[in-house]
Amino acid sequence: MAERTFAMVKPDGVGRRLVGECIRRYEARGLKLAGLKMQVLSRAKAEEHYAEHAEKPFFDRLVAFITSGPVVQMVLEGPDAVAQVRKMNGATNPLEAGPGTLRGDFALVLQNNVIHASDSPETARREIALYFDEAELLDYAMPDDAWVG
Repeated sequence: MAERTFAMVKPDGVGRRLVGECIRRYEARGLKLAGLKMQVLSRAKAEEHYAEHAEKPFFDRLVAFITSGPVVQMVLEGPDAVAQVRKMNGATNPLEAGPGTLRGDFALVLQNNVIHASDSPETARREIALYFDEAELLDYAMPDDAWVG
């Protein structure tokens, strides 16, 4: 069954001109872009995005980094999109991310790890709603068996 997930190319990925490569890999896998935008996040938006980390010692560094430059947000749609995108991104720590994953191929340090993705369908719904109005998203309205490579 098709589902939606949220992904965001972080400032280091945008600065290194990896946006197109990230999108290319997702689309080559068979995922469809349902929404896309680019912006510099406000501190308030970043704090809302990372609210679950508010009490952690790295929170201020995390917010400072994600607001340090432009980011690209996208909504991806396809079968098991949350799990597909998480697998394609690789482990959060680039030292643990395998070759062929976005982080394994392009990231060197934990904080500047190129890409963010929702970790569950519930998180995906929250993050999509944080960045996109429903009217900004495409509805492919495709039957499950129409999702072919």
